[in-house]
Amino acid sequence: MTLLRAFKQVDVFTSSPLNGNPLAVILEANGLSDEQMKAIARWTNLSETTFVLPAENPDADYRVRIFTPDLELPFAGHPTLGTAHALLEAGVALKHAGRIVQECGLGLVVIKIAADGALAFSAPEATLTGFNDAPLSSALNSDALETALPVMVADMGIRWLLVPMQSAEAVLAIKPNIVEFERLLHKAQVNGVMPFGPLDGVEEQYEVRGLLVEQGSFCEDPVTGSANACLARYLQAQGVELDYRVRQGTAMQRAGRLSVTYAADGVWIGGQTVTVIDGTLKV
Repeated sequence: MTLLRAFKQVDVFTSSPLNGNPLAVILEANGLSDEQMKAIARWTNLSETTFVLPAENPDADYRVRIFTPDLELPFAGHPTLGTAHALLEAGVALKHAGRIVQECGLGLVVIKIAADGALAFSAPEATLTGFNDAPLSSALNSDALETALPVMVADMGIRWLLVPMQSAEAVLAIKPNIVEFERLLHKAQVNGVMPFGPLDGVEEQYEVRGLLVEQGSFCEDPVTGSANACLARYLQAQGVELDYRVRQGTAMQRAGRLSVTYAADGVWIGGQTVTVIDGTLKV
């Protein structure tokens, strides 16, 4: 039987439409099979599509499943904030004022609601492992790596290779060698590579990019919550706990913006979300 299900497409980590990272949210996913969810995610062809279900954990407000066109993820950042935004806009009842508790494959993730509508998720703990690979420069087609900082794999359910660069300009100049880049992903066993470099003279402190392979092709993620959460944990491990802002998507003519806040109750990755499409999906 064909049903109409509430559907939103939102733009995450931006205050203006078409500048962030799009996400499809199926607000009423009860009764959908795994195969239907996979088919919908392939059809939307976005980096992620989320499916909202009733919580199984009594402390959670809802449960979410997160699919790329290729696979299901236990956790991802921009789907976390985008799903929370869509549910708040739809009038979801919360168990705790001022915060949302999301249940996902990684467990429970807390999301704070700011007075201006910005949302921030608590960065999960990350396992950090040093990574040494001589052809890294050839994979990124760059000799501008910052050797004073380590290259590391950060694992928080999704795995990112964090690569420090000498400058924001060096980050933006990266044009990967696709064959070497795929070999690098396989050797590091990561979902993607995140080069980052310092910015000067602007409100943001870091320029970052999210480079990956999806459906067999090289691509770039416009704005990446999980990779930025990994970077926040990486910097913390280097002894740096200063709040900062990130610019991402520049190479794709996007204007993604994230904030990172170190607080007594955790490390928070935040930003604005706007709704671009609001309607129903026929399944």
